[in-house]
Amino acid sequence: MNLFQEGLSLDVSALLELIIGYGLQIILIIIGFMIAAPLGKKVISNALSGAGRREKISKGRMKTLEKLLINVYSYVLIFLFIVMLFGIFEIPIGPLLAGAGVLGLAIGFGAQGLVSDVVTGFFLLLEKQVEVDEYVTLGGFDGVVEEIGLRTTKIRSFDGTLNFVPNREITSVSNHSRGTMRALVDIGISYEDNIDEAMAVLQRICDDFRENDERCTEGPDVLGVQSIGSSDIVLRVLGQTENMRQWEVERDLRKRIKEEFDAAGIDIPYPHQVNVDKQPK
Repeated sequence: MNLFQEGLSLDVSALLELIIGYGLQIILIIIGFMIAAPLGKKVISNALSGAGRREKISKGRMKTLEKLLINVYSYVLIFLFIVMLFGIFEIPIGPLLAGAGVLGLAIGFGAQGLVSDVVTGFFLLLEKQVEVDEYVTLGGFDGVVEEIGLRTTKIRSFDGTLNFVPNREITSVSNHSRGTMRALVDIGISYEDNIDEAMAVLQRICDDFRENDERCTEGPDVLGVQSIGSSDIVLRVLGQTENMRQWEVERDLRKRIKEEFDAAGIDIPYPHQVNVDKQPK
């Protein structure tokens, strides 16, 4: 009985030593991972910031490269963490990698979409078609680019929705953020109003915007009569603005035009309903 108890105590003590030994190693790996993850991200950000200042790279390009490199760094850390765990338990990594290669070959035909995502994402980055913080239309979505990855691109719509677009679905890209943007406003006046007088009011507004609004890079100017409708004559105003500021300039132009037209007595047509009361003879 004593021999059995001694053997049992030895087994328990050996098991405890084994658990403590493995546990300490795992804890150390986790602590190292928790230190390396934010430290590496900070190093990447600082290195890119310095390189960007030296090479005069745009902020959008810097954000794009920063998020991509941080993504790749995270994947590498996870891979190293798994390899080190296998090393602790003395599991040979070679046969696992060989098996993974055979398995990858077996499912390769089913992963064509993933390969297409990676290839498309690579060329998006290489050709600089889009960058972070740019307003684009791609994959059926309009919005601002938040992240470009090797597999997906994140687009934030103007209503706040975050869209994850697989790169293989990006067959065409419309980038609305390269160069100056157009601020275009069409305003209708009634047939009873004088066109030249209305255009003179619009030109005064445009001159004020051109001189005092730093958002306008060229114009705005009155182009003239754009169309003649069934109940109004449409005048068009067009100008060039800083990137991503065209909408606020258009809103301010419309507000100012409405105020100035009211002051000048120029009507902006709107639907009316006329009731005819027929009296019997």
